[in-house]
Amino acid sequence: MTKFTLKVIVALFALALVGCSSTPTYDRETAGGRYKVRKDFAPDNPPDVSNVADAVPVDLPYSRGGNRSTYEVWGKSYNVLPSHIGYRAEGIASWYGLKFHGHKTSNGEIYDIYKMSAAHKSLPIPSFAKVTNLDNGKSVVVRVNDRGPFHENRLIDLSYSAAARLEILKQGTGRVRVEAIDARNLADTTETVEKTPQPVASLQQPKPDETGAFLQVGSFGKESSALSVQRRLSAMDGVQAVIKRVRQGDAEFHRVLVGPLTDTLSIDSMVQSLESMGYSSPLLIKSP
Repeated sequence: MTKFTLKVIVALFALALVGCSSTPTYDRETAGGRYKVRKDFAPDNPPDVSNVADAVPVDLPYSRGGNRSTYEVWGKSYNVLPSHIGYRAEGIASWYGLKFHGHKTSNGEIYDIYKMSAAHKSLPIPSFAKVTNLDNGKSVVVRVNDRGPFHENRLIDLSYSAAARLEILKQGTGRVRVEAIDARNLADTTETVEKTPQPVASLQQPKPDETGAFLQVGSFGKESSALSVQRRLSAMDGVQAVIKRVRQGDAEFHRVLVGPLTDTLSIDSMVQSLESMGYSSPLLIKSP
């Protein structure tokens, strides 16, 4: 065998190895192939997550990532619904844990097992849904921001905390009802259902002499929606939530702000508190 022939064989062998090690399409579609439940696991010494707050429904645009109308995983095609409004289905829920903790979800958010989130094959993301355990009646509200579960007869994959709240951690799965939430009408519906007078949050602007940083939790077209969020935030110890009116052209928006926060430590602490309540990625602004 000549040296030239030997070099050709070595080169072809190297190319074959590269081809074998390349990432197949289904791995790219499933965040690096991590959706294999047999390798997932729960915390060894988990904290008490019974008081983790529900995700707070907000009327958000669907993200650019994770919402292709049709996608393929493990050789099977799935279709994403054009809208979450009106979605309702019953089926089997599972949950996913530390194997995915800290990794990006399908729309680029970071999966946190201690937040109220979920993965769904067809609901647009992000969207919000009420999930009810049909065996015990317990319900949670989750933020749908990921794709899955890609296993037969599974309807939704819940975060560790959501599964704990529904009491399906031990058995691994549970019968549930999933109902998408229309955040545009949520505040008005809540106010209609309430039978007894409730303390009403006030629409207040930040004072002119207030300095420091504020965290913007959300911006709403409806004043009632902003007041609903302000009321929930104000119930937290040590939280001051205000609403700032902002006009953009002919439209008026109501920004819900937490603050003022005067140092980096308090900002970091408040961000963690807000995210634990489901208000992901609050926006840091200076003296509105």
